[in-house]
Amino acid sequence: MSQQVEQFFDNLWNDYIALTPSAAKVHQVLGQGRDIINDHVAFRTFNQSPVRLETLAKHFENMGYKACGDYKFEAKRLVAKHFEHSNPNLPKIFISELLVEEFSDELQAIVKQLVAQIDANAVQQPEFMYSGTHWQISSSDYERLLEESEYAAWMAAFGFRANHFTVNVNELPDFESLEQVNQTLKTAGFRLNTSGGEIKGSPEVFLEQSSTMADHTTVRFSDMEKVIPSCFYEFAKRYEMAPNQLYTGFVAASADKIFESTDARAAQADAQKD
Repeated sequence: MSQQVEQFFDNLWNDYIALTPSAAKVHQVLGQGRDIINDHVAFRTFNQSPVRLETLAKHFENMGYKACGDYKFEAKRLVAKHFEHSNPNLPKIFISELLVEEFSDELQAIVKQLVAQIDANAVQQPEFMYSGTHWQISSSDYERLLEESEYAAWMAAFGFRANHFTVNVNELPDFESLEQVNQTLKTAGFRLNTSGGEIKGSPEVFLEQSSTMADHTTVRFSDMEKVIPSCFYEFAKRYEMAPNQLYTGFVAASADKIFESTDARAAQADAQKD
């Protein structure tokens, strides 16, 4: 791994754990001090110039990544691509983008106003991928986005950074199954995403996934501060499609449920149960 790429992922990770302190605890619980291999890192964006998926993907293509799969999420009005590197120790990259034109005029106007504040030159730098927000937004506009699209609201609050990292369960020495990983996390006090079941997917689709619910952090809006869900940690167990050939793609139906790990309303409902 070149020093430049290694530095990029170190910076990306440091930005992520600043918003997701539980991720460091996950590492301690699952890794017991040993290194953990990440299966993939996920990013979100809008299908608006200059931050379209294809533009952001160039940063990874310049690092040697290649596009490998396309996905569509009808209900959430998203499309996504995943990218792989020839170095198996580098995480896969999953970038999704919101199809802004499929939403109300009001949501479109708010998003366009946000994107208009981005310096197009900044987008050309690799560090843009962990640069956060490039705009001001009011708490009322955030709430308005949240009514229509949790994804759009998350982007408005947090901008450009890793939405989540993903532990490669196949490479965890002390665990045979995703069930074991989940149980260990729950025992350690983590709250898991139960949308669609704790485990999304199955050996039949060659991929099982689970995730924590997002941490909460204080975000400063233009008019006030609010405590809202930030980022989460995912766990992926892959199965062989053929002897010694693990499935490397993603399952849209499972990913759809993983997106809900940052859902502010689900988090509130969960908290009320306690």
